[in-house]
Amino acid sequence: MAAVPAIESGLLEAVEQLNYRVTVADVAAQAGLDLNLAERGLMVLATSAGGNLQVAESGDVVYVFSRDFRDILRNKYWQLQLQETWAKIWKVLFYLIRLSVGIVLVLLIAAVLVAIVVALVALSSSRDSDSDSGGGGDSRGSGSSSGSWNIGFPIGGGYYGWSDWTWIWWLDYDNYAYQRRREKPDLNFLEAIYSFLFGDGNPNLYLEKERWQLIAQVIRQNQGAVVVEQVAPYLELPDRAMPKAQDLDEDWMLPVLVRFNGHPQVTDRGEIIYQFPDLQTTVQDLADLPETLPRFQSERIYNFSRASSGQRAGAIALGVALLVLSLVLGGLIAAGDAATFGKAYGFLRFTCLLGLGYSGAFLSIPAVRWWVISGRNRAIERRNQQRSALADLVTHPDPDLAHKLAARQQLTQARNQITDRDLTYTTEMDVTEQEALNPEAVDRAWQQRLNSAGSAD
Repeated sequence: MAAVPAIESGLLEAVEQLNYRVTVADVAAQAGLDLNLAERGLMVLATSAGGNLQVAESGDVVYVFSRDFRDILRNKYWQLQLQETWAKIWKVLFYLIRLSVGIVLVLLIAAVLVAIVVALVALSSSRDSDSDSGGGGDSRGSGSSSGSWNIGFPIGGGYYGWSDWTWIWWLDYDNYAYQRRREKPDLNFLEAIYSFLFGDGNPNLYLEKERWQLIAQVIRQNQGAVVVEQVAPYLELPDRAMPKAQDLDEDWMLPVLVRFNGHPQVTDRGEIIYQFPDLQTTVQDLADLPETLPRFQSERIYNFSRASSGQRAGAIALGVALLVLSLVLGGLIAAGDAATFGKAYGFLRFTCLLGLGYSGAFLSIPAVRWWVISGRNRAIERRNQQRSALADLVTHPDPDLAHKLAARQQLTQARNQITDRDLTYTTEMDVTEQEALNPEAVDRAWQQRLNSAGSAD
């Protein structure tokens, strides 16, 4: 049984986005991948999905894939079919999980209401039994007689106990009505409850991937030669203020050099310029390459919830309702004992504890999350300001940095665009056909080999 090839999912997406004809540098820049990892991945993909290779006179390799290469992989490896099937199932399951949070909340409210009714009936039966046995007197206001379950509150000059069924109507749901937005909300109410409780995920989940994509594009846009000041606004930097260019550390470029096969060059004045020749090879139309890039990588702020203000108010109202009803149920249980409620005693206690726990978590988790998000957002804003200040150093360079940027221009390398005229060999056809279609390229390739052999002698 053939093992599933280890291929980065970002590599597959990059091949599709680049129209199925790519170089290693194209894929590395598009997906933000390590150059060596991109090269290995393309070779594995070409082997597994029947890709073709095109070789230019310069020795650079172009990888060509059919548009159905995913289907080829899926048909070749049953594990991929299983993974895709599970991904679809999990998507549905996770959606149901999101809905279940709100459904459980509503069901718990209903269960607590039923439990309250059961408790009231049991307590009422117990009171009637006490009256028939000669207990005498009105149990309201009395806190001493056995079987008494009054929990009274002075309201408006009168005394009302929880034995009065009017308590059920104290919660006027009209007070929680809200005006709907003119535009349709993105989330339904059950989804909004989950969003209110747990949020909507990390907005910077793909921040590292985007970082390397931006850095690769910066290098390409600057023709393969950059200084640390140009790359710093896109790096993950130490969390400290850096108002001056001299505070930048050249060591920050080490991960970039390793990832994109770069090397440093030192000028006569001791300035360090970083060159990345391996990123300059492409088959893409130069006119299609991005001309403008963001000045710095901006991290996204965490939003508390995508739910509308009305949906949040509704969620809070349900959470408070469950908490209050659970407290009421707890008071009713405390007014009796196991003998009073009989077989329903276990159900009442369990429902009360579950309602208290769920409502407590439902109301406390968003509060804790808001506190955590506030701290994270302050740190994000600080880092964004830091990167913006670093970008300003390049936009308005001091004399030393201006000289360094001018020295960089001397080490730039024109982008190497490979066209069909540059190809000397392809696995898409045999050698005879290739020689007939492009004899000039074949002659140039042979001449280069002869010249290389002559120089070696």
